[in-house]
Amino acid sequence: MRSRRGVFFPLLVLTTLSVLAHAQGVPTPASDARAIEVQLQASDGGTVLSADDAERLGVTQDGREARLQPPTLVTPSPAAWPEGLEGTPGEVTLELLVDVEGAVAEVKVLAAPQEPRLTEAALRAASGLRFTPAVLTGAPVAVRLPFVYRFEPPAPVPRSTASLSGEVRARGTRRPLADATLFVDGAAEPSGTVDADGRFTLALPPGAHRVEVRAPGHQPATFEETLSEGQALQVIYRLQPGRVNPYETVVRDERPRTEVTRITLHEQELREVPGTLGDPFRVVMLMPGVGSLASGISYPVVRGSQPAATGFFLDGVRIPMLYHLMLGPAVLHPDFIDTVDFFPGTPPVQYGRLLGGAVDGRLSRPREDRLHVTASVDPINAGGFIEYPFESTGTSVSVAGRISYSALLITLGSKLLSSAETEKLHADFWDYQARVEQKVGQGRLRLFALGSSDDVGSSPSLDWVGMSGGRIVSRFHRVDLRGTHPLAGGDAEVGLTFGTDALGFTGQESFRAASGAIDYQDVGEYALSQLTFAARAGWKRRMSDTLEVAVGGDIEHRRAATDIRGTGIPPGSRPGETTDPLKSPSSLAMFSGAYLSATWLPAPQWLVQPGVRVDNYHLSPGINHTVAEPRLTVRHQLTDALVLKGGAGVFHQTPTVLVHLPAVDTSSLRHGLQEGLQFDVGAEWKAMEGLELSGDVFYNPLTRTVELDLQQVVENRRRRGLDTPDPSASGYAYGLDLMARHPLGRDWFGWVSYSFLQSKRRVRFDRYGDDDRVVETVEGTLPFAFEQAHVFNAALSYKFGNNWTVGTVVHFNTGRPESGEITTLTQRLVTRADGTQNWVRQDRDKAERLDAFFRVDLRVAKSWAMEDFTLDAYLDILNVSARQEVFAYDYGFDEALRPERKPTRFPIILPLLGAKGTY
Repeated sequence: MRSRRGVFFPLLVLTTLSVLAHAQGVPTPASDARAIEVQLQASDGGTVLSADDAERLGVTQDGREARLQPPTLVTPSPAAWPEGLEGTPGEVTLELLVDVEGAVAEVKVLAAPQEPRLTEAALRAASGLRFTPAVLTGAPVAVRLPFVYRFEPPAPVPRSTASLSGEVRARGTRRPLADATLFVDGAAEPSGTVDADGRFTLALPPGAHRVEVRAPGHQPATFEETLSEGQALQVIYRLQPGRVNPYETVVRDERPRTEVTRITLHEQELREVPGTLGDPFRVVMLMPGVGSLASGISYPVVRGSQPAATGFFLDGVRIPMLYHLMLGPAVLHPDFIDTVDFFPGTPPVQYGRLLGGAVDGRLSRPREDRLHVTASVDPINAGGFIEYPFESTGTSVSVAGRISYSALLITLGSKLLSSAETEKLHADFWDYQARVEQKVGQGRLRLFALGSSDDVGSSPSLDWVGMSGGRIVSRFHRVDLRGTHPLAGGDAEVGLTFGTDALGFTGQESFRAASGAIDYQDVGEYALSQLTFAARAGWKRRMSDTLEVAVGGDIEHRRAATDIRGTGIPPGSRPGETTDPLKSPSSLAMFSGAYLSATWLPAPQWLVQPGVRVDNYHLSPGINHTVAEPRLTVRHQLTDALVLKGGAGVFHQTPTVLVHLPAVDTSSLRHGLQEGLQFDVGAEWKAMEGLELSGDVFYNPLTRTVELDLQQVVENRRRRGLDTPDPSASGYAYGLDLMARHPLGRDWFGWVSYSFLQSKRRVRFDRYGDDDRVVETVEGTLPFAFEQAHVFNAALSYKFGNNWTVGTVVHFNTGRPESGEITTLTQRLVTRADGTQNWVRQDRDKAERLDAFFRVDLRVAKSWAMEDFTLDAYLDILNVSARQEVFAYDYGFDEALRPERKPTRFPIILPLLGAKGTY
């Protein structure tokens, strides 16, 4: 697996340089500062600017010529002969743009040899060159300079000498160490260096030699080699990293900040947060503005809205859910995720048909260097990831998947907490992902497929005939074909998506078999299914230094149907009764939308981003809604460290039912659209190196909501024979989000967040008399079922020098209203005339709240660098504090007939001892 390398000779020619001097204080939407090109003049006094050009640049000093200190090469980057061309001579002349940091920002070919692969090798190597910046009148400037790569065959090794060649790699990751240095036989000066691929060649006399290899961030190592006369020995030297998977400081956000609020997480911030099971999307549950249904269940309640009001996206493609049911992980393997963008409010115009926030997972770019394999196992599931690049065709293939073992912890816990006569819980899931990405000219073509399945429920007890149970099976699949390519001076993207969604409720009942034993069987199924065909297109272009525009659109066709088998009927329905769309939702719908936005810099410290989105919702036959959604974002750079920001927008969404249910969101379009506004103002302050503070105040008036009651849908408790009441309501949400964050770097990361959330709805509700009967129906403004007034999160993870990582999370939230919508309804005690007491329903405007909840999570991990792979072992415990969360209350009487209000609670503790190997 070796290839001979070429010898490179750089040639700097500085007789005629052109300088790009950056105009100060002129920001652009996403680019470097404005460049002004001038000619340099060579004289016996050095390299100078003409007086006219110096004056244009503002660097003239008393009319004298300004002098330039040219760049010098500090880090070479030798070019390697392409495989099969070893020894082929050639010369490639390049023009390099060396920026103010001394890095190569641009490469142009001035003269090329007949063999094009030599030119390609020179272009690849040139990006690794590093220079001292050119200095003009005391300030660094960018310059253009010629640079020559000469491919010359090395002189043959005389028989009186020997050759030692090889590679220097990082132990565990196999990463080439391009900054390694070799010292032979105790030499004080380096005996040789390596190229960008970690390769080296040394000419040594025959005999025994000690080769010491050093590289920054790695432990030095000494290797003993014995060479015979004329021998050419090839070796691989592996250096132990000082720290395995260190918390290196990374560029966390290369895109310009144009949104009001966007929290972006990278690398270990996504995979090493305690209590998240190593799952990137679970980290969203610890972000400001996010509440929860229950501890460990990853359906974010963003700023007091229904979970279904938040849109989930993968590279802009909407998917029905990001998480498996119950306590399962996300439906996407972590190695497919590069970063996660979380928009708690006022998301940009490309995110449409949602009423709340947005979560967008950006897929990682395929690695094109070598084979990568990851395998992981824990008590809940096992998973794997394989990625392989085909260099000859520019194709990369990636495959991943996970499968559970009936969620052993849930199943075993159910058996331990339940008696022999009760039903037993079970939970199974699996998912898969596959990607093929192909380079096409200057663009890329990507085919991505993913699927997910969940099977949760309870089996009926086998102690009695006629005992019942049931299961829920949820599955979806998506296939997306995406192409990106430069177009008309901008970047264009087109995509086609096909998807299927299915959700089934299966009833089970125990019976006595012919053998006399008790068994159970399926007695009916009520299933919803949906097919989706979608297409999208987008284009973005920078029109000038101060203006960038983006335009796009999408169309989505949905076909939904109900499948009823056996004795299965919609819950609460009578056989043959299918008039209610929520009992038997079959629909044919078409959604289409288009958006236009501009990013404008009217002044150096100001950014204004106006945008508009237009959507059409069509449900056959004859239901049509067209809406426009103007949005605006403004950011002001008050100081170098402080940004003030604000935004507003209009948002619409189809009716929602807690979480996404196939067919229901389209068939319920006959109830109209939901509509809301979002207003957000705040500030971002980089107080010091490693400390970022942010705060947001938001107000979201909801002019119309159709948030269907999950119990109403599942149990169908509507009054038969009466007209269905209008399910629409109105309301508002407001609050405050605060966050202090130490980004990834310096061996640790962490954040502290606090949210004050208020969410109200104006609805009609019943008042009850002392006999527990409805006495009147009134209208009022009540706390929304998902309102958690105070939410606090603190996360910290530290990487020690011995490759141990310790992290903890502290979480606190106040309780939701006990309003009877997703939990029990508060009851009050009434004393009758005969002295007896009875519990009756409390009016919803007097409902109490569930108890507050507090928990601590813990993660301890250890990493080892093996020869060619790394091994990580971890213990991740959700709720190591063993706190019990209250989900409801049971109103009754004790054995002495004294009234009691007993909380229904149990500790959700999820300890995971897992291992992960990475090759």
